[in-house]
Amino acid sequence: MDPIKEGMDGIAVEDVQDRLVSLGYAIAPDERDAERFGPSTAEAVLAFRRAHGLEAGRDVDATMWSSLVDEGYHMGDRTLYLRLPNFKGNDVRTMQNALSILGFSCGEIDGCFGAHTEAAVKQFQDNVGMLADGMCFQDTFQAIWRLYHVWGGKEAQGPVPQAGIGFARAASVLEDNDLALFADGPIARTVAGRIWNLASATSEDSGLALYNSLDEVPGDVTAILELVCDDPEAQPGVTSVHVDRCGDDLPRRLRTSLAASRHRPPYVRIQLPADANEYDGSFTSNRAQMIASVILDAVCAAFEEA
Repeated sequence: MDPIKEGMDGIAVEDVQDRLVSLGYAIAPDERDAERFGPSTAEAVLAFRRAHGLEAGRDVDATMWSSLVDEGYHMGDRTLYLRLPNFKGNDVRTMQNALSILGFSCGEIDGCFGAHTEAAVKQFQDNVGMLADGMCFQDTFQAIWRLYHVWGGKEAQGPVPQAGIGFARAASVLEDNDLALFADGPIARTVAGRIWNLASATSEDSGLALYNSLDEVPGDVTAILELVCDDPEAQPGVTSVHVDRCGDDLPRRLRTSLAASRHRPPYVRIQLPADANEYDGSFTSNRAQMIASVILDAVCAAFEEA
């Protein structure tokens, strides 16, 4: 395409201006009314190019036009799948952010539908009982939007562990077991609350209940889970498992801890990662959500194999 430059006017300029304004870039009203490529339009073009890693300039060339179109897509506007060249754009970035917060790591949130994003889509699809083909049609987008209350308004802080148990199986575990959950400390209670929210979203009949203290826990539950930030003091019959040290083995080690507990019902303390011990603002809500997803997935996997 021929570049769209300062001094030009007409429909093409209007289209560029409309797209830039929709993305939050300011353009003078008189330039928009006249469909004229003036100084404020040129500044908006320059700002867009800088923000998207394009060569600095005030013209709209083919490369910028392609990027501008991609940034105008919203999640669900088009079918996404792994192809060459990769799909790129705002819709991909939104989906990556949502999946990563939900616990399905897309790697870097870069707006590029690559192999890591396809793998995350497949795991999400399997988790919610869909055909795990990595093809994002409307049913996949609708499933993600249904969980907006979990990821909406949040920003993923890097890769998160991938979930390892399907949605239907997790729901079955939560429905078949009465699990008591409580926590010690403000951050641990925050994570516990998020675990309860995720469990309730997984199944309306979830048997995971949140308590304020051990004294409130009834004696007929399947197991007791306590979240702690500091190294727990040894207590007869109570076992512990450390989220940091378990990695992908967290479900297996949690099963071992449950089996090893001499407390009746089994009582396991789950020690949160080291950064959860710093209540100074550095431990973000996104981090809490990620840890909650990891722990709930591990709990469901552990009880499924019990």
